[in-house]
Amino acid sequence: MSIKIRKATVNDAPFLAQMILQSTRAGKKSGIFDLIFETEDKKTILNKLEALTQTTAKTQCHYSNFLIAESDGKSVGTLSSYEPRIATKEAFVDALNEVGCGEHMEESLEVIYSCDFGLNNRTLMFDYMEELEGFIDVGVLKTLMTKSLLTARLKGYRIAQAVVEIGSLETLLFYKKLGFKVVKEQECDLYKEKFGRAGLVLLSIEF
Repeated sequence: MSIKIRKATVNDAPFLAQMILQSTRAGKKSGIFDLIFETEDKKTILNKLEALTQTTAKTQCHYSNFLIAESDGKSVGTLSSYEPRIATKEAFVDALNEVGCGEHMEESLEVIYSCDFGLNNRTLMFDYMEELEGFIDVGVLKTLMTKSLLTARLKGYRIAQAVVEIGSLETLLFYKKLGFKVVKEQECDLYKEKFGRAGLVLLSIEF
């Protein structure tokens, strides 16, 4: 199977929204965007996420940070790589306000930031590494990551990191196969209360 990697465009917003939601729910009934948008209605959340990929504020969800994997002209996977010094907490809040967020947004964000690792601004972050069902184990994610690491190196980065939920065994195993190593684990009562996962794991790779 031939896999082509390209930069996402604004026209990819619907697919990006789908992959972001899939990534944040990660086998759970609800994820962080269910909490932020104060609904579990999939259509409503997808519409909000589609808008979030196109906001003026450049967040980790902005389409310009994504690579798209294609097979036979069909989008089958995504990976976002972003710089924490640009995709800041403040930018995220601005973007959420831009798309019309729930009135309890600050409380919702507290759940995420209770597990904050205090990321290094000089480190490149990876997020929303997802693929469609039916394309698992055909090399989509590995191809996306290889291309992202090559691009990161050309930009002068030598370290990349990713944050994964404790208990997301398949995702953790995949990152480790790619050469990532666990740097730190953070257990958070608030996160566990909302999502049933003990907290988050910070992974890192030097390249």
